[in-house]
Parts: sequence; C-alpha cells; structure tokens
Amino acid sequence: MSLKFSTDLRNKLLGLQASPVTVINEVITSSNLAYADNGGSDDTITDDGSNFITQNLAPGMKIYTYGSTTPGNDLAGVTLSAVVAGTITFPTGSLAGTEPFAATTVIVACKGGSIKDIFHDGVLRIYSGTQPSDADQAVAGTLLLEITESAGAFAAGEFANGLEFGAAAAGAISKAAAETWQDTGISSGTAGWFRLCANPTDAGASSTTLPRIDGSIGSSGADLNMSSTTIVVGSTYTIDTFTLTMPEYYGA
Repeated sequence: MSLKFSTDLRNKLLGLQASPVTVINEVITSSNLAYADNGGSDDTITDDGSNFITQNLAPGMKIYTYGSTTPGNDLAGVTLSAVVAGTITFPTGSLAGTEPFAATTVIVACKGGSIKDIFHDGVLRIYSGTQPSDADQAVAGTLLLEITESAGAFAAGEFANGLEFGAAAAGAISKAAAETWQDTGISSGTAGWFRLCANPTDAGASSTTLPRIDGSIGSSGADLNMSSTTIVVGSTYTIDTFTLTMPEYYGA
C-alpha cells in the first residue's frame, strides 16, 4: 500500500486553524434575513436575495449565529443540509422559534483543517499506469474515471456533485453513507492508481500548493480495492467503500 499526502495537505493538517468562509448580516447583504422554525420539518434561514450562494455557503458546512433576539436561536455549529438562493436548511429542532434577524444578528461559517473539511465537495480521479512518486507530482497515465456524486458533472469551486465524507469515528473517516460515488468510463484501460482532489481547480500539474491524496488501486491489498480494475468506456463504476484511517502511531 502506498497512500501519499501532498505537501499542501500535510501543511494544512499540521498547521491550519479554522478560518471564516463568510460573515453575513443584514448590513452586509442589504437584504432581509429571518429564522424559520418549521415544526417537524427542517429549520431554515431565509434571505430575500441570493446572498447564501454568493457568500459561498455549501451543504455540509457548519454555521454559527450570534446576537439573535431570542438567545435560543443562536446556533452553535449546525450542519447545512441544503443551500439554494434565498434559503439555507439545517436539522429540525435547531431553533427556538421563528423571528426576523435583529440588527445585531450575524451568521458565521468557518472551515477548518480536517480532511473532511479540506476535501469537502472534491473529486476522485482514477488513472491507468504507475502512481507518481509523491502527490506533488503531475499526474501520470490516462484518466479513466472521474468519480463524483451519482456521476454528476464536477466543476471546481462548485458544490454540486462533489464528494463528501461522513463523520470521523474510531480514527477513520469514510465516504458519506448517503452518497453514491460513481462514474462511467471515460477511457478504456487498467486502473492503476487514484488521486483524491479537493474542490479548488486542480488540472493535475506538479504543485506543492494543492491538497491531494494519491493511492494504489488493485483487486485486493491496495489503498482502493475494486472488484475489477478493467475500465471500459461507457460502463458504470461505483466506489462502495472509501475509508481513510489515521495511524495510531508513526510506523503503524
């Protein structure tokens, strides 16, 4: 097995602290914001513009709110399940009641240095040939598959169809259970290795400033095991299991 982290990813995991993705209030957005306690349905915050999109909120991101008229409406790290123009959605029971935002109410979304955060809405690319010596190197071989959510089109910087991980447990993190990691064959060949790329644009060139994880592919005993490593153009392939485990100690 030969799982390799890029220089940028190692630097992020070792030193990156959570940083704000966005700060939103009515002064910044020049629009009306409001909490909506929807009873047994998911709770929401509404906006009469498209500020949630333009301010880079995305499903799976955690938000915090401060300065609400009702203190029970101050949210402490609730996870967004949907983001569309005018509405962000999160689990029912998060709010104490429905009310408009006060002048002092603010939404803050942060992104930290975890693998889950770094690779949020990323893409898994599978290549033929031999895995590069490290994940900073340019890609080698032919691109056979670009694994996305339900084989949807991937666009860097967009959250639609990007891959997500579930919650970490027992020192490991796996693909989100609700997602279908899938693609149809782009080229025919034998899968030899993969590169997990984050959401920023990554054209595969040599880089020390992009988070990446490279790994081997095989039918058994590899970083990513596939029932068949033979990829055919137009055939559908699904990654049912993808787990990254943090070693308990160096040398594990």
